Amino acid sequence: MTADRTSDRTSDRPTRALPVRAAPVRAAPVRASPVRASLLRRRIGWTAAAVVALLLAVLLSLAVGSRQIAPSAVLDAVLHGGSSDAADIVRSLRLPRTLVGLMVGAALAMAGTVMQGVTRNPIADPGILGISQGASVGVVLAIALAGVHTLSGYVWFAFAGAGLASVAVYAIAITGRGGATPVKLALSGAAINALLVSVTTGVLTTKAAALDEFRFWQIGSLAGRDTGIVAKIWPFLLVGTVLVLAVARGLDALALGEDVAKGLGQNVAVVRIVAALGATVLTGAGVAAAGPLAFIGLAVPHIARAVVGTDHRWVLPMAALIGPVMLLVSDVVGRVVFPPSEVPAGVMTALIGVPFLVTLVRRKAVAA
Repeated sequence: MTADRTSDRTSDRPTRALPVRAAPVRAAPVRASPVRASLLRRRIGWTAAAVVALLLAVLLSLAVGSRQIAPSAVLDAVLHGGSSDAADIVRSLRLPRTLVGLMVGAALAMAGTVMQGVTRNPIADPGILGISQGASVGVVLAIALAGVHTLSGYVWFAFAGAGLASVAVYAIAITGRGGATPVKLALSGAAINALLVSVTTGVLTTKAAALDEFRFWQIGSLAGRDTGIVAKIWPFLLVGTVLVLAVARGLDALALGEDVAKGLGQNVAVVRIVAALGATVLTGAGVAAAGPLAFIGLAVPHIARAVVGTDHRWVLPMAALIGPVMLLVSDVVGRVVFPPSEVPAGVMTALIGVPFLVTLVRRKAVAA
């Protein structure tokens, strides 16, 4: 009986199925598509070409001028420090000028790229939001009212003017329905820019003595820049670069439209504020150091997008390479086109940049 009951109890218990271990599934290796691989190779190739072009532009800037210096002498002066007259010219005059050109070209090119991304306006540049004109007002007031007559002294006033102008533009654009939309930013920038032009003109008409000094700065040039200016603008260039690179993905999403950007998890307001702040810092530093140089912030972003695509993680570094190349080459051409006089770099950037932009416009029109 006991054995029967035990067997009955055992038979009544539910049987537990032994866990079946599935064989490990090995994920198939993810291979990049041929299109992506080709695009990556293209981007790397163009980046390497831009680096080479930048090195050549730096060498030209150090070697070419009213006195031609052999490349070997330039390298000896920079790397080993010679005591000849050529070495003194390179280190004391041309090296600071070249460093300022590197910083200003990169700053204005990245600022233009960000402004075109934020406003979704292909003709946006550092002047569209009144930032350049704000720097001009700062310089005019420094000359006419504060008695500042040195380039290193202009930097702080120009930077303050650029910052105040950008704050005013954004404060106007953010009010009302819809917030700071691209159209409202552009219109606010145009209004502030017109106001600041009037202020600049009014000050100069009442302070005629400041006109000649301001006119030299207003044209835009690298002449006369020294290491003191380099020391003052590089921290701002670093901060601005970090800010714009931090929102590179956000700019890509913003290019698809606000609703799509929000759907992708981007905070549109934060992206715009950080991008505008970074562009303001970059523009303020660049314009304060060399004046409102034309065309770099407008043309370079289009050239960069034509060679590496629309991904801002590639466009911004490419613009930072192409911008100094355009500015340094323009400066070198301005030194030799009408010797012994110099044509300011601000004049030459437009003359050299226009053919590039016209070519790109025609190519896009044909492709469409």
